[in-house]
Amino acid sequence: MPQPQPRSALSVVRVARGAAVVGSLALLPLTSACGGGDETAAQGKPSRTPTVSAQQAQVVAPAKVEVLAGLTGCTAKIRVEADELREGVCHTASGDYLITTFPEERFKETWLETAGVYQGTYLVGMRWVISAKPKLLEQFRPKVGGDIVRMSGMAPAPGAPGST
Repeated sequence: MPQPQPRSALSVVRVARGAAVVGSLALLPLTSACGGGDETAAQGKPSRTPTVSAQQAQVVAPAKVEVLAGLTGCTAKIRVEADELREGVCHTASGDYLITTFPEERFKETWLETAGVYQGTYLVGMRWVISAKPKLLEQFRPKVGGDIVRMSGMAPAPGAPGST
């Protein structure tokens, strides 16, 4: 049969439990406040949450396909999931495009060297590439950052960012 605990030990336990409850209740408004501006937007009121583009925020971390897709206004369908890259396709009213991300910068460089054979224009960021029509790339750049690179033949076109 368990020994009854001294009265002071029970008091400490009760105080600790009470402090935990009070602490969690104090944090509740903070967590729910971060939840959504959707309710105000749904009621026709402007949201108080500022919208900041990746370029304005000077994002330097490599992004996921899903994050870049969201910033460009689509939900990407992943079509390649490999060790060297992930690729998602976006179908929008403005046009279709591919978003490719890489686990390491060297994989992106290899991909760009290979893509150079086919020519084309790409929006290139840290460990990611968006393949689309130049008009779309111009629209995406303020939202996601990166540099527009025009490939011609085996190397970037003269004067293109990254060509030296």
